Amino acid sequence: MVCSAWAGKLAIVIDDFGYRPSQENQILQMPSAISVAVLPNAPHAREMATKAHQAGHEVLIHLPMAPLSKQPLEKDTLRPDMSSAEIERIIREAVQDVPYAVGLNNHMGSAMTSSLFGMQKVMQALDQYNLYFLDSMTIAGSQSTRAAAGTRVKVIKRRVFLDDSQDEAQIRQQFTRAVRLAQRDGSAIAIGHPHPTTVRVLQQMLPSLPSDITLVRPSQLLNEPQHSSNAPLPAETKPAPRNPFRGDKQCVTKKTLPPVPATRALTVIGDAIAQSYPVQTVKNLF
Repeated sequence: MVCSAWAGKLAIVIDDFGYRPSQENQILQMPSAISVAVLPNAPHAREMATKAHQAGHEVLIHLPMAPLSKQPLEKDTLRPDMSSAEIERIIREAVQDVPYAVGLNNHMGSAMTSSLFGMQKVMQALDQYNLYFLDSMTIAGSQSTRAAAGTRVKVIKRRVFLDDSQDEAQIRQQFTRAVRLAQRDGSAIAIGHPHPTTVRVLQQMLPSLPSDITLVRPSQLLNEPQHSSNAPLPAETKPAPRNPFRGDKQCVTKKTLPPVPATRALTVIGDAIAQSYPVQTVKNLF
């Protein structure tokens, strides 16, 4: 695909790598601009990170962070009340478990990312590794951007989740939304998972991306403006079908008329007044 200076940039990241190699290998056969986020404690984490890198895909660490809801947590899930030393240890081990990673994004994490104090400890730890942070935006009140102030960590944000629902029609709809956001705003990041339905939709829709959309890696968006507007996208409009029986529209040109002599103009005005309703009414009274 030719990259145009005016093309909308779309980054797609597939989370939860490291548990399902058969489906993940299908992702790795897709265009190399598709990026993958690997869970550091997954049984196939190192293997899939290495294979992804060798196939030209950008690799991120998909680091578990504490959600607001109560549910089973992955080993070494980051919590706001953890000490800086504990957070540094977890991130250091994650970097070792996911080779070739250039960024990190959160797995779940609404309790962690909404904590400014907690995220400041995360950003200070990331600052040592030259990793960017892709905020999965699991909560609107994320503090990631504020927490990164004073560090070298660059923050980018997810705009669309492709597969909150695993209904194929809805995934297609979300993919189309991501494309339209990239067209409207210049760039967009979409996150999905290696579900069979998501894999199938990507296989179907990636080859027919609009010509004004370029697939990029998240790292290519680090210096792009970060949009967070929830303004609705304009409704798609289709041009009205052309009526073959009416022919092409003709441009009407105005003809230049010769100037009207002043005496003629006065005569026309006088006649108009004489024929007007008020004058005729007065005449009829006499």
